[in-house]
Amino acid sequence: MPAIGQLGDFIREQRQAAKISLRELAMSAGVSNPYLSQIERGLRKPSAEILQQIAKGLRISAEALYIQAGILDYREASPVVDAILADETLTERQRQVLLEVYESFRKQTATTATSVASLLDPDGPADPLVVPSKP
Repeated sequence: MPAIGQLGDFIREQRQAAKISLRELAMSAGVSNPYLSQIERGLRKPSAEILQQIAKGLRISAEALYIQAGILDYREASPVVDAILADETLTERQRQVLLEVYESFRKQTATTATSVASLLDPDGPADPLVVPSKP
């Protein structure tokens, strides 16, 4: 799990890149100025809900902050993931659920493909449905 200070550094960098003051971000995220300052300095660990509010204030995806906080694992970019994350009609919770379902399908498909490949005898017929006849 990433250090809490790294999360604070990431939030500070995003805030500075967006040219938003600490006070402005605290107000838009609905948290106190001192609390946000403590998060940025790595003294407090925010909840997922607070991270979501901070993400909205920074205009970045909550997933980016969840990854930094160690709540989510990093996922390789894909057109499907990008489309889900870009869809502004979905709530953060809906995006998260869709990403989890998508990832579970991908893992299931990979597991099935590995299982099928291990069942096939490398010396056997090329077509698994063809059974060689005995001489």
